[in-house]
Amino acid sequence: MRAARYHGNSDVRVEEVASRSIKPDEVRIDVEACGICGSDLKEYADGPGAIPTEPHPLTGETLPVTMGHEVGGTVIDVGREVEGVQPGTNVAVSPVMWCGECRLCEAGNYHLCENKGWVGFSGDGGGFADEVIVTQEKAIPLPEGVPAEMGALAEPFTVGLHALHRSAFTSGDVAAVFGCGPIGLTVIQNLRAGGAQRIYASEPQESRREVAKACGADVTIDPFDEDPVDRILSATDGVDVAFEVAGTEPTLNQAVDSTKPTGDVTVVGLFEEAAAIDPGQLVTGERTIRGTASRLSGPRSFEEFDAVVSQFENGRLDPASLVTSRMALEEIDEGFGKLLQDDVTEIKVLIKP
Repeated sequence: MRAARYHGNSDVRVEEVASRSIKPDEVRIDVEACGICGSDLKEYADGPGAIPTEPHPLTGETLPVTMGHEVGGTVIDVGREVEGVQPGTNVAVSPVMWCGECRLCEAGNYHLCENKGWVGFSGDGGGFADEVIVTQEKAIPLPEGVPAEMGALAEPFTVGLHALHRSAFTSGDVAAVFGCGPIGLTVIQNLRAGGAQRIYASEPQESRREVAKACGADVTIDPFDEDPVDRILSATDGVDVAFEVAGTEPTLNQAVDSTKPTGDVTVVGLFEEAAAIDPGQLVTGERTIRGTASRLSGPRSFEEFDAVVSQFENGRLDPASLVTSRMALEEIDEGFGKLLQDDVTEIKVLIKP
C-alpha cells in the first residue's frame, strides 16, 4: 500500500509499504481522508520532535514512520476478538496510545500516560496512507448520516470539546477565543453548540476571522488593528471564560486580562517557549488558569468522540465548514507548503489517499 513516511525535517516521501496482518483486537480501516494538523506542520518544518529517533516504548519503532492522526475511513477487516465494529462501518480514529500500566494510567489519566504515543507519530501506521490499523477501541463508529470523510474532523472537534470540559464554561456564559486556527474554530463551534451567550474571537488573519464569524463568533477582532482586551472590556465587565489557542505570550496575557474577576482561562495552544504573565491578575481577581491536554484518550475520549459525531449528525457542529482543500496523497508536500505560507488562507487540508 502507499504511505506518506516521515524521514526527517521537510522530508516526507510517499512510498510502497507492506500491509501487515491484524491482531485479534484490531481493525483495518480504508482511509477516506486524513487532515493535516498543526502538530504535523511543526513536525514537518521543525522536527523530529514527537516522532521518535529512538525506539518508542509502545511501538518499538523509530523514523521513518507513517504520519497522519486525523483519520476518517471505513472498516474493511476486523480481528476475531472485535465486537461492535464490523466491515463496512464508517469510523473516526482516536489517536492516542497508552501503556495501561504506569501510575497515571492506573489513575485513569490515560492521556497523560508516561509512555504515551500517537497514531501517525509513534510508529505502527498512520492516516496518510491507503490503510491504517488500530485497536478496536480507537475506531469510533460514525452515525449513518455522517460520511467517512468527516470522520477526519472528529479528532480536532474533540480537542475543542475537551477544552470546554476542562474549563469552567456553562451555558449562558460570555466567552473569548484568542486564535482562530482550526482548533480555535472548533472551540468556537463547541461554545456555540453549548449555549454561549456571546463569543468574542481575536485573530489577525482576515480569512480566519470570516470563518470564525461563520462558526458562531458574535464579534471578531483584528488584534493588529485594535486591542482585543479594550474592545471586550468596553462592552462587558470581562468575559466569564477565555480560551488561549494561539500559543503566544501576548495572547495568553490577553486571555487573562479579558476575563472578569473570578473568570476562567483555559490554555489550549502549544507554546514553543516559556511565557510570562502577571500573577497579580490571578490573585487580585481570583481568576483561574488551567491547561488542557490537546489529545485525550481512554474512556472519556470515546464519550467525547461520540458527543462530537452525534452533533455532526444533528448539525449543531459543522465540520465541513473548516475544510478548504482536498488533495491526493501524492500532493501531500504541496499541502504542507500551503499551510506553512506566511499569508496562509487554508484552514483544514484533507489528504485523500
